[in-house]
Amino acid sequence: MQGWPSARTVNRYRDWTSSTVQHDWRVCLSVESEHADLSNPAVSPLAHFGAEVRLERERLGISREDLGRAAHCGYSLVAKIEAGKRVPVLEFAEACDRMFPHSNGRFARLWPLALRYAFPPWFRKYVELEREATTIRTFESQVIPGLLQTEEYARELLRTGRPDSLDDLVTARMTRQSLWECDTSPRAWFVLDEQALRRNVGTAEVMGCQLERLLKAGQRPRTVIQVILQSIGAHPGLAGPFTILSFGQGPDVLYVDSFSEGRTVLDAGEVDAAAHAYDLLRSYALSPEASADVIGARLEELIS
Repeated sequence: MQGWPSARTVNRYRDWTSSTVQHDWRVCLSVESEHADLSNPAVSPLAHFGAEVRLERERLGISREDLGRAAHCGYSLVAKIEAGKRVPVLEFAEACDRMFPHSNGRFARLWPLALRYAFPPWFRKYVELEREATTIRTFESQVIPGLLQTEEYARELLRTGRPDSLDDLVTARMTRQSLWECDTSPRAWFVLDEQALRRNVGTAEVMGCQLERLLKAGQRPRTVIQVILQSIGAHPGLAGPFTILSFGQGPDVLYVDSFSEGRTVLDAGEVDAAAHAYDLLRSYALSPEASADVIGARLEELIS
């Protein structure tokens, strides 16, 4: 994908936070206004994508039904995408490139920009940094981390908030996992509280498939998964989930989840404290092999 920032961007963000001009770093991390008119193609890449689809489709005399059949979706979804009201999946963009002669992959190239609008404004810059990271260290206490979720698990989890655009949220979350498909996929370390394995999200089948995904992910050479048993009791992660991103050059970035919105942290002291906490969490956790046994045992409980 094109358009992701270089690690030097992280340095510029840190410069902003330490500037004598007292900017709110959360504003700096979100270029777009939450109150922008997203139906305006000049403002929203999502609306621009939809407008380009409509113009090209009408120019060629292709009906929405025909485009929908090629993209394996319905008339209504095509109309919503053209109006900038729904985020397309990659397969839709690829179908447009097949249906529209001489597009030369234009819609697949536009798609990453449109996808950004499936994320809340405060989360967009973090997603870009996540794709730039060379190492990802995540702790999660209650649920399976988004980068490891199956689509069915993610849908059940996101459904609980009764969002207006559940399909868009699921699309966005699943697309984040495309970083595992890159030749230079990041090294990833996931430490999970056992509670995340035992909290049933969806049916037993949904949860079983999710645990199978965990076991497969743990077999990847660049991914490590460790579990902290409930019997351990108190540990440094009880304050909540967090992720540390590291880059080939430049400072680390900390992301901390909260109820209403996450927080991306560049302050060196807070990032260092999180790194220390993460080292301690790994010491509380089982080895990757023993962790796989715990995940496997939990899976056996579900299917027995």
